Amino acid sequence: MDTDGLNDALGLSNDKSQNLGAYIYQPSKHGKLAGERPLKRRKVSSTVDNDHQPGIRRFVPLLNGDENAKSVQLRYDTYQELWSKQENKIQVSEASLRVVIMVNYSLSLKDILEDVDAGVLTDVLSFVRDTSPQTCDGCIPTALVTVGSNVSSLGRLLSRLNGQLISTEEGSVVVLESGDAPNLKTTLKNIIRATVTNTDGNDGYQKFLTDRAGPRLLGYDLDLLHDYVQRKGTKKLVLALRDSEAFDPGLLTDLLSLFKSWLDRIPFTVLLGISTSVELFEGRLPRSCVALLRGKHFEVQEAGNCVDRIYETLQTDPGTNLWLGRNVTTTLFENTSDYFQSPEAFSRMVKYAYMSHFFANPLAVLLANPDPTSLAQNKLCEAVRNLPSFRMFCEDLVEDGSVEQVRDLLEDDEYLIQETPKYLEANQERMRNIFQAVRVVHICLQYTQSAKKTNISDLSVRALSGELSESTIVEEMVATAKTLDSDKLDELLMHLRRILVSPEADVIQKDLRTLLETCSESGPLRSGYNINSTVTKTTVVQQRIRLSKGQADLSEQAVEYTNIVDRLVALLQVHLTESLINPQDLFLHEAFLFDLRNPLKETFAPRPRFAIERALATPFDYLLSSSDVTMTKVSSKQPATAILYQLYLDSGALVNVHDLWQAFYGVFETEEADGCDDRVVMSLFYSALSELKTFGVIKNSRKKTDHLAKSAWMGL
Repeated sequence: MDTDGLNDALGLSNDKSQNLGAYIYQPSKHGKLAGERPLKRRKVSSTVDNDHQPGIRRFVPLLNGDENAKSVQLRYDTYQELWSKQENKIQVSEASLRVVIMVNYSLSLKDILEDVDAGVLTDVLSFVRDTSPQTCDGCIPTALVTVGSNVSSLGRLLSRLNGQLISTEEGSVVVLESGDAPNLKTTLKNIIRATVTNTDGNDGYQKFLTDRAGPRLLGYDLDLLHDYVQRKGTKKLVLALRDSEAFDPGLLTDLLSLFKSWLDRIPFTVLLGISTSVELFEGRLPRSCVALLRGKHFEVQEAGNCVDRIYETLQTDPGTNLWLGRNVTTTLFENTSDYFQSPEAFSRMVKYAYMSHFFANPLAVLLANPDPTSLAQNKLCEAVRNLPSFRMFCEDLVEDGSVEQVRDLLEDDEYLIQETPKYLEANQERMRNIFQAVRVVHICLQYTQSAKKTNISDLSVRALSGELSESTIVEEMVATAKTLDSDKLDELLMHLRRILVSPEADVIQKDLRTLLETCSESGPLRSGYNINSTVTKTTVVQQRIRLSKGQADLSEQAVEYTNIVDRLVALLQVHLTESLINPQDLFLHEAFLFDLRNPLKETFAPRPRFAIERALATPFDYLLSSSDVTMTKVSSKQPATAILYQLYLDSGALVNVHDLWQAFYGVFETEEADGCDDRVVMSLFYSALSELKTFGVIKNSRKKTDHLAKSAWMGL
């Protein structure tokens, strides 16, 4: 705001000497005496070395501090071991063009996604190898790669493409960012340097410049790149613009025009990364620039599909010991869809969830199958007995008549410690059965859903809440499965046999194959549930025509096929009913099912404005203070910015600066009496006012010079 107006509002004169900056120096009370020699600095090892020292505790003791050190270390080691296995599956190279509907669930996520990634990598590599200026009518061979929200996938694709070209000695890939191209000369210099250092390193680049015969050339002269290409025998030099939409259109036009003139000497191939669409990107460029390009469009799989594949493998893998609950799963996918998170960000959120479980849950030590003697048995048993699942388990035992067993579980710590691993392992197996049933439903939906296919994550949320077994999805799936013809049913059985281990399923498949061999020439069989198997009958009753639907006369093969369909549907219904139980009903689910949404949500979806408002309104929630100070709403012991903010909350939309200064000064005058220095308080006031402006809380008022306008209200 106007300085003169502010001074008038505060009652200060316009003397220029009073407007000079004020600096307050307050020396430390614990300073060294004059002439005292400073202490010699000790050489301290780095934090990296400290992390490997065995005596350092990464986790804190739980159970009210009574957890022993060995149990704490067991929780940390189990977390490291479990996550290392999961992280090996999340070595994602998820740039994919082809989506495989039916996957082999025995493969790890790394194997599956590398196999899927090979599709787009092979297509781009084939394009680079097979195209040339001659095949493109003298234009620059150009690959347009649309990445959408999966921006990070392009970097991994380029890295693998570069490795392929270097290993076969065909060429290399030069990646250029928009920040590397402020002007044409700098861009050319960066391209030449990146091309040489990609294979020879920085030393090779310096040696190439100094050892080159002939006149010394400038760093942006493409003759340097021409000499290097000839020396290395490069057949393909791929220039990849990762964020091509961020490049200046004029610079991009000049750069491509220059490449066009050098195509007969340097084998350029341009790869453009596009986040929006080809049409929008093409619309930004002049026609003369577009006419220089000729190539093909490639589309990278969206990040959401890769995230689904990550979640699917983490939850449904047969070796999983810890699962994410419904609340955590919902939060993960909400954040992914709201913020367009990459698969790497999704894996970091999952890792944080795993770490939170082992860090704050003393029952997580049971996942390590520990020796009972190494545990704090009394406290751990007390924690187990206070679990909601333990109470439900004991109630079920009492209803079954096992009163003595309940008494032992309640009174005998040794018995509880011995029985806990047995129930834990059994209920973990039931969790695996839940996700096995989810995979069964997912496979069946590929053949029974005509609309958009439901993915694993949606089915998992329903299964984790215990709602999938009786949902309309399963009912419609069963109804549609009855109408499948013999060819589709045979294909469905073939995929179900990969995960559904059942002797009855083997018999059903064998009977179906035998039936199909006997009537191979009559076409696919249809069951009696098919709409084509019903007929409409017309009857005349009392001179009125009545229409009625009835079952058509089925052939012997159709009747036998209908029997097979009934057996398969009955098998599926029994399997889903037995497997799709509510995980919250399992004893010790608190140990192997992490379902606390708040730590994950607060960390990866923070509320910075709420945190700032709370820190300014109640600063002693974060600062150490005596109890008598914290009872006062506004105190001179608080930071100056917090004092001014609390006074600002009590004012209206327009704040008179003089009134605000008087209230601010009154806080210090009341508590410090004669020890209040006006100039010190004025400096604090100016500093706090500046910080509130930086936060965007207040701004200068256009209506009144000596007033400030509120630009934010607490809680809004």
